[in-house]
Amino acid sequence: MTILGIETSCDETAVAVLDIKNPNNITVRANIVSSQVKLHAKFGGVVPSLAAREHTKNIRRVFDLALKTAGIRDFKKEVDLIAVTHGPGLGPALLIGIAFAKSVAMIYNKPLIGTNHMEGHVYSNWIEQEEPVKNIFPALNLIVSGGHTELVLMNDFNKYRLVGETMDDAIGEAFDKVARLLGLGYPGGPAISKIAIGGDSARFPLPSPMLKSKNFDFSYSGLKTAVLYLLRDLKEKGAELDEQTKADIAASFQHAATEVLVQKTIRAAKEFEVRTILLSGGVSANKLLRERLEKAAHDNDLKYLQPKMMYTTDNAAMIALAGYFAYRKNKKTAVWRSVDMHANLGF
Repeated sequence: MTILGIETSCDETAVAVLDIKNPNNITVRANIVSSQVKLHAKFGGVVPSLAAREHTKNIRRVFDLALKTAGIRDFKKEVDLIAVTHGPGLGPALLIGIAFAKSVAMIYNKPLIGTNHMEGHVYSNWIEQEEPVKNIFPALNLIVSGGHTELVLMNDFNKYRLVGETMDDAIGEAFDKVARLLGLGYPGGPAISKIAIGGDSARFPLPSPMLKSKNFDFSYSGLKTAVLYLLRDLKEKGAELDEQTKADIAASFQHAATEVLVQKTIRAAKEFEVRTILLSGGVSANKLLRERLEKAAHDNDLKYLQPKMMYTTDNAAMIALAGYFAYRKNKKTAVWRSVDMHANLGF
């Protein structure tokens, strides 16, 4: 199948074209992403109305560029299916992608299927891997992004069970808030990771919330507050918040934030007797998390998969692949009239 994917759940306008024979025979013919990071940086986060406006301005241009890159000359003959993110995400942003996808599906009389953005992140682990992804189920997915921190048990394609989630701030939100406290700007994840390289993670011991809890849920509001109090105490003592101190705080925060992810993921993997651990979502680009989780998985004789860096952030290639699995599960739902927006969609 040749599948066109469309993604507008947050602040990336993305369109991709994939040829899919089976989960281990995928060709990415085009994967175009237009980011709005610079636009939203001055606000310290994504503004939904501005995101929707930019999607409206950009989506046709991104669509045309994706078709040109993929070498699609006759859309009606060459494209078999359209997949669009219908949730979760920002409502105004999602609606732009859905409306555009419906228009294209109606004009060319093509099947259109709504896809779950989080499933897209899960399936990003199958895109352009060096070796075939086989015999991995049951698998445990650690999904980490700006709005999500989840552990999802996967017994087969399209078969999920949520076993752990964030109780308040997701890890990506915590990175953003701590970066703001340190004056590092937005987005916080890359900014903290960058300066943490030169930091001492042992200088300021910070808590890893819910590390010892018996469940597999997460909480990051306490860690964020601990950084706030640390900065307050340093100020009261007259300590200078120089670049090295910022780097040490960033390294300490990153260590505490990732420690709870790694330990709880391994503990859940043992309890549910999985074969494989998968990492996905925007925060899966964090180098420390990737290294520590991979080592922990191998130390416990578990297979480990993580997406290529270019597929960690929001993109339409993962949406096209998620659409493939959704279509394979139920072709009857692939009608443009039946695709609606579900901003709070879960597993």
